[in-house]
Amino acid sequence: MINQETRLQALSAFLKSKRAKLSPEALGFPSGSRRRTPGLRREEVAQLAGVSSTWYTWLEQGRDIKVSSSVLECVAGALQMNEDERKYLYALAMETSHMASHAAEEQFELSPSLKHILQELRFCPTIISDRRCQIVGWNAAASHVFMDFDSLPAEQRNMIKLLFARKELRRLAGNWEHFVGGFLAIFRAYYGQYVQDDWYERFIEEMKDSHPEFQYLWEQSQVSSAPDVLLEFRHAKAGKMLFHLTSFQVQGNADLRCSVYTPAPETSTEAKLRRLVEKQD
Repeated sequence: MINQETRLQALSAFLKSKRAKLSPEALGFPSGSRRRTPGLRREEVAQLAGVSSTWYTWLEQGRDIKVSSSVLECVAGALQMNEDERKYLYALAMETSHMASHAAEEQFELSPSLKHILQELRFCPTIISDRRCQIVGWNAAASHVFMDFDSLPAEQRNMIKLLFARKELRRLAGNWEHFVGGFLAIFRAYYGQYVQDDWYERFIEEMKDSHPEFQYLWEQSQVSSAPDVLLEFRHAKAGKMLFHLTSFQVQGNADLRCSVYTPAPETSTEAKLRRLVEKQD
């Protein structure tokens, strides 16, 4: 189980990040030249939330203090959190998270219906992953656009790791940080849901040690269970391609996610993808 200190540190970092992204002027506070850091001051967040400045400071410092759902709701409103961010706040502040639902080494057997869906989405690269962003299913289009996942051992098919480790994925995205950001937003949402599973903390530390840029992108990442992202890929064989990413939970006992990359309308992306897929068939 993740220890309390780590959970509270994650809460502290999240609150600081949200506060830094808000504009004082937009919320009725003077900008002034005496502001040393971007965003709101702690006392301004406390004022908007209707709580004492001391209490909010302690919350943001990651102190072990009593919190209630009603007060957290006020803090979430003051920091303009969306629904996914509110869930993340509650999970870290009140430890209202799920227990681990499966072991790390457990392998999923996709249902016949999911396999059929993957096959039918012939010209939409599609990936199915678990709550740890471990890839458990994909279609031929995904292999053509991203990489040959089948050539990797199962334990190496973690999308977060691959995005940082594989040069072909770094070259693929026109804006690699934007590409990574969508997956980190999903990963952070899972982290909040399963904060009691210490696998996440071990994985995050491993990524920080192995890939220096991970820490910055992780600290800047949003929280979203279903980010709607437009991505520009520069494929080595097909050239420029534009995709809309649609990500959603798969119905069933396993916590699986289906990520579908739909060719952007009014572009040549689908035609390029068809040629790419059909050439390999």
